[in-house]
Amino acid sequence: MSYLEYAVKSTPSGFRKILYMNWPLTLLLISVASAGFLMLYSVAGGSFTPWVEPQVKRFGLGLAVMFVVAFVPIWFWRNMAAVAYLVSIVLLILVELVGTVGMGAQRWIDLGFMRLQPSELMKITLVMLLAAYYDWLPEQKTSRPFWVLLPVIMILVPTFLVLRQPDLGTSILLLAAGGGLMFLAGVHWAYFAAVIAAAVGLVSTVFKSRGTEWQLLKDYQFRRIDTFLDPSTDPLGAGYHITQSKIALGSGGWSGRGFMQGTQSRLNFLPEKHTDFIFTTLAEEFGFVGGFSLLILYALILVFCMATALATKDRFSSLVTLGISLNFFLFFAVNMSMVMGLAPVVGVPLPMVSYGGSAMLVLMAAFGIVHSANIHRPR
Repeated sequence: MSYLEYAVKSTPSGFRKILYMNWPLTLLLISVASAGFLMLYSVAGGSFTPWVEPQVKRFGLGLAVMFVVAFVPIWFWRNMAAVAYLVSIVLLILVELVGTVGMGAQRWIDLGFMRLQPSELMKITLVMLLAAYYDWLPEQKTSRPFWVLLPVIMILVPTFLVLRQPDLGTSILLLAAGGGLMFLAGVHWAYFAAVIAAAVGLVSTVFKSRGTEWQLLKDYQFRRIDTFLDPSTDPLGAGYHITQSKIALGSGGWSGRGFMQGTQSRLNFLPEKHTDFIFTTLAEEFGFVGGFSLLILYALILVFCMATALATKDRFSSLVTLGISLNFFLFFAVNMSMVMGLAPVVGVPLPMVSYGGSAMLVLMAAFGIVHSANIHRPR
C-alpha cells in the first residue's frame, strides 16, 4: 500500500479532526492577534476605527480560513502545491500590468472589498512547492547539480518579479526562506558556501554601482542603507523613522509608560505606527516586559510548529511545516531587527500584530496547513 492510499484510509472523521487540532497553537495565535488589536486601539487614540474593527474582521475570516484549510487532508495540499505556485506567479505578473500603486510601489491588486498583495501569497506557495518537490525527489539526488538548479529557478523567478515592484524586503524573505528550506531538505553545504561568497561579491558590486548608469538599486534603497549605517546623517529625512523608533524604544524602559501613554505614537512622531513600526509602540507603552512577552509568544508558536514537524511521518508535511515556521521566524525577526536599528528598514510588517489584510489571511492559511499536517498524520 502506498503512503497516499494509507493516508486516505487513515484520514480521521470530522469530530476527531477537531480533537486533533493543535489547540495550544491556536490559542497562541489568538493571543498574538489580541495584542495587535490592543496596540491598534492605542495608536488610534482609543478608537476602534479606522484600524481595530477591520483587523478584527480579517482575523475572524482568517480563523475560518485556517479551520477550513486544516480539515482538508495534507496530501491534497501536496498535490495542489504546483497549481498554487503558478497562480501566485500569474498574480505577480498581473501586478505588473494592472497593479495598484501605493507609497511609490506597485504591489497590490484591487479586488474591490480588499487589496490583495500577491507577494504575501508567494511566501507560502513557494514553501509548498519546494516541500512537494523534495518529497517527490529521491534523497540521493538532492545535492546533484541539475536537481539543485530546478528549485533555485523556482525561487529566483518570483524573487525577480517581486523585486521589480519594487519590494526589497519581501524579495530577501523569499530568498532566505527558499534557501533555508533547501538546506533543511538536505542540499549539501558547499552550495550555500558558494552562494555566501557570491553574495559578498554582489554586495560589493552593488555599492560600486552607486551613481553609475548601471546602478543596481533604487536611490531610496541606497538611502535606507545609509540610514541603517548612520541614522544621524539625516535625522529629519531618511533617518527620521529609525531615530524616532529608537527614542520610543528607549523611553519605554523596563515596564513602559503605560497603555495609551506613549508620547511618540500619540503625538505622531512615530511614522507607520500601525504597520511596520507597531512594535515600537508596544515597547514604549509596555517596556521591555511587554516586548519580551510578545517575543515569548512568537517563540512558543515556533516550538509547537516544530513539534508538529517532528511528529509527522512524511517528508512533505515535515518540510512544509518547517518552511512555514522559518517564514514566520523571518517575519518577526526582520521586523524587530529593523525597528531596533539592527537591520535596514525594508518594510516588513510584524506578523499578526501590524495592520494589514493580505499578510494576516495568508499567514492564517499557512497555519491551517500546519494544523492539517498535525490532524492527518498517521497515528
